Amino acid sequence: MEKDLKSKTLKELEELAAGFGQKDYIAGYIFSFIHVRAVKDIDSITTLSKSFRRQLTEEDYFISRLEPVDKLTDPDGTIKYVFGLPDGKRIESVLLFDDDRRTLCVSTQAGCSMGCVFCATGRLGLIRNLTAGEIVDQVNVIGAENKISNVVFMGMGEPMANYDEALKAVRILNHPKGKNIGIRHLTISTCGIPEGIERLADEDIRPRLAISLNAPTDAIRQKLMPITKKCPLDRLFSAIAFYQRKTHNRVTFEYVLIKGVNDTVLHARMLVKRLRGVLCNVNLIEYNPHSGCIWQPTENEAIERFAGVLKEAGFETTVRRKMGRTIKAACGQLGSKENLKCKN
Repeated sequence: MEKDLKSKTLKELEELAAGFGQKDYIAGYIFSFIHVRAVKDIDSITTLSKSFRRQLTEEDYFISRLEPVDKLTDPDGTIKYVFGLPDGKRIESVLLFDDDRRTLCVSTQAGCSMGCVFCATGRLGLIRNLTAGEIVDQVNVIGAENKISNVVFMGMGEPMANYDEALKAVRILNHPKGKNIGIRHLTISTCGIPEGIERLADEDIRPRLAISLNAPTDAIRQKLMPITKKCPLDRLFSAIAFYQRKTHNRVTFEYVLIKGVNDTVLHARMLVKRLRGVLCNVNLIEYNPHSGCIWQPTENEAIERFAGVLKEAGFETTVRRKMGRTIKAACGQLGSKENLKCKN
């Protein structure tokens, strides 16, 4: 049984309180003290009776807390936080500034098992899943010194491979008695696990969905993303169609442009064909090199040509600015072996 009170939704805290003979509203005190007042221990929840606090402690309940071990700032303003986990592992989170919007990119796993070859995190392999409390606490700690407007589950790890904890984190962050972050300001990004997408369609809470696509065909995508062998594009787009029938929500496709691999006008036209009939927008991302990779980013002119094909076909298309490169905080760069304890 999870003993970390920070990992529990309000409903789970109500069930816990009832088990101790307490009223539902007591759970609300616990939840708000943890996620609004950021208390560090059970004794700090002063609205609880001393006897109940003692009972919780004696039953080994606790309130976890991530400890930042490093903070790096890029000249463009991007901030990368390195957190130490209780077992000695480390994760990274990135805060991005865009005019008045502050977007926090959080991790859901230490390392990642997906093995996408353009991503530094994939080189680590999966170290372990994060708990809901560890996911949420990235927001709590960083939010204590920065007002956060959006949270994207796009950091280290594959959220759909840690589905239960990721969704619990969404519920906790969205709840009005906690951080109260609007559901349209929470985004889960996946490399394309169909079962997770279909499961998300049936939830009573629906964050935004982003899908890392990166290729218009299975042949190209399989070179970049090993998951394609298990889940080809037809299976992925079947799950997307199911998701949209159930939710009527737009999805965002993330497409990393790599020179000579997936970035030609022909590739763009093939992508248009693949996306026909899907309610979506496309984010084009310049490839961010990292140690051990042989590829190069696409030149600006080729990016604009690629974007032009998509726009002419009627797809809302955004070219994502390069941010955080000098501190290895850009898309695909999280997981520097200088900062993280990893498997190999």
